[in-house]
Amino acid sequence: MRFRSNLGADEPELNLIAFIDILLVVLIFLMVTTTYSRFTELQVNLPTADAEKLQQRPREIVISVASDGRYALNQQVLEGRDVESLAAAMREASGGSVDAMIIVSADAMAVHQSVINVLDAARRAGLVRITFAAQSSAGGR
Repeated sequence: MRFRSNLGADEPELNLIAFIDILLVVLIFLMVTTTYSRFTELQVNLPTADAEKLQQRPREIVISVASDGRYALNQQVLEGRDVESLAAAMREASGGSVDAMIIVSADAMAVHQSVINVLDAARRAGLVRITFAAQSSAGGR
């Protein structure tokens, strides 16, 4: 019995040149057959504005919170510090209007709970439009 040795056998190679040629042909085919559509213009009808008409601003209620937890509503100091008295004062100041804007102006050193009490009182009074006042830093940063 004679056995053949595989020492002289060549290992198969993968020919990448044919593969690259086929990919380039497919790429060129896709580039030639693809249509590009451009939207050069959109037809938009813009609304017109009349500068002479004045927009009615909603009633603004400014609530100031001091660093020691005292409240002032439209620059008048409130006696009570609890949520119910604050909500009653907000209802009275809004005049029953739900569109009143609450502006919370809190001291930087005010306790977080004092500001949360203002938000809770506004919710109880049925006022949902709330914003916070801030001032720019002195250095212009």
